[in-house]
Amino acid sequence: MVMPSHTCPYGLKALDLLKRQGFKVEDHWLRTRAETDAFKAEHDVKTTPQVFIGGQRIGGFDDLRRYFGKRVAEPGATSYRPVIALFAMTALMALAASQAVLGSPFTVRAAEWFIGFSMCVLALLKLQDVEKFSSMFLNYDLLAKRWVPYSYVYPFAEGLAGVLMVAGVLTWLSAPVALFIGSVGAVSVFKAVYVDRRELKCACVGGSSNVPLGFVSLTENLMMVGMAVWMLLGPTASHQMLP
Repeated sequence: MVMPSHTCPYGLKALDLLKRQGFKVEDHWLRTRAETDAFKAEHDVKTTPQVFIGGQRIGGFDDLRRYFGKRVAEPGATSYRPVIALFAMTALMALAASQAVLGSPFTVRAAEWFIGFSMCVLALLKLQDVEKFSSMFLNYDLLAKRWVPYSYVYPFAEGLAGVLMVAGVLTWLSAPVALFIGSVGAVSVFKAVYVDRRELKCACVGGSSNVPLGFVSLTENLMMVGMAVWMLLGPTASHQMLP
């Protein structure tokens, strides 16, 4: 579909994929809604684009990727990719900040910033849709089940603690908050996954994720607990470089 107010992104992707696979493409544009509806009726299909190779209909963009043996994300399939991308980026941010401020990427402060940045980004993802997050969170968090408003407070508390930890200020506030929400979260996840053996989606990266509840969420909470304990101990070496 190529119309004045809309160009089909999947059509562009299919065209690009065919060319990268070495095909010479005869590209037919559907310029009006009437043309699109007539095409769908003629070929008994529900979507466009439709790809034909050698006169044989392959299907839409996902079907074309399958035809070439490429990975296609199935609807509702679980994936750790969002979490991997998140922690990889926050780690790089922490290393960059350490290099800029302390002259070396490999410092104790970089490790602290990594946890603080991760908490901030995780809170941001939850805050994009607090209602969806709270609905998923209520499936397993022990405190939220007893006091529903906690499911709304949690992302704000996590974000606040993360910002204060990055800044290195108000430790008397950030550390107890992180210790509390991290401890409750860790116990809740452990009970739901390893004791009750429930298969749930993790609310750690927001309410629209397909990350399974378990190791990732437990790691998130344990990181907060560890960071809180570290800050409460008041290490004097927080700005020294690691060996």
